[in-house]
Amino acid sequence: MRSNRIPILNIEIDNLTKEELLKDLTGGVLITPNVDHLMKLQKDKDFYKLYQKADYITLDSQIVKLALRFLGTPAKELITGSDFLPSFYKYHKDNPSIKIFLLGAAPGVAHVAMHRINKKVNRKIIVGTYSPPFNFEKSEKECNKIIEIINKSDANVLAVGIGAPKQEKWIFKFRNKLSKIKIFMAVGATIDFEANKIQRAPKFIRTIYLEWLFRLIKEPKRLWKRYLIDDIPFIWLIIKQKLNFYKNPFE
Repeated sequence: MRSNRIPILNIEIDNLTKEELLKDLTGGVLITPNVDHLMKLQKDKDFYKLYQKADYITLDSQIVKLALRFLGTPAKELITGSDFLPSFYKYHKDNPSIKIFLLGAAPGVAHVAMHRINKKVNRKIIVGTYSPPFNFEKSEKECNKIIEIINKSDANVLAVGIGAPKQEKWIFKFRNKLSKIKIFMAVGATIDFEANKIQRAPKFIRTIYLEWLFRLIKEPKRLWKRYLIDDIPFIWLIIKQKLNFYKNPFE
């Protein structure tokens, strides 16, 4: 385990501040686990293997942050994908060598996000976007098309927002074909947030551990099963880890 990583269930999280990450991130793959990730990581061996290859793994959930405190290994700072992407483009707003491509969201949404971000930083830091069709990852032709679009864009940073674990699996499957990309980020719903397509929970809601409830109210059909069924066993798993009864299902 790297000295700056702390364990939770069957993965390890980088114990960094956002400022430390911004200074350190010059290449590699960044993924940001939340409770849903951690539950998927108990069943999906391929997803678990990708986590072992990730260069940066940062804390994407107030609930996970609370769990780490309960385990006696508190994290320095919450670094969610939704917070980090805007911090990243603001940090590099005067760095012409940073050029970002947005992959994800519904048709037209990433394009709106691009214009909003470029207006914020007063330069063309987002150099391309693409909103892939449903089940695109199953089409070799579509994936090759996306690779060609990204490679022609002159981008060297790729932000992928197509949901977990699809986004992480796509990044690792095709990263070697994206020759110009140095930094890969799996960012979930961040592109929708940047386009103002989906409203993010107010900060005070996030700080009292209720962002999940806010999102559930906003998107009940899509999120009810995740929050009310799939993620509930997380509490028991953390208690088991606290009592030294937890076992990695893949070891």
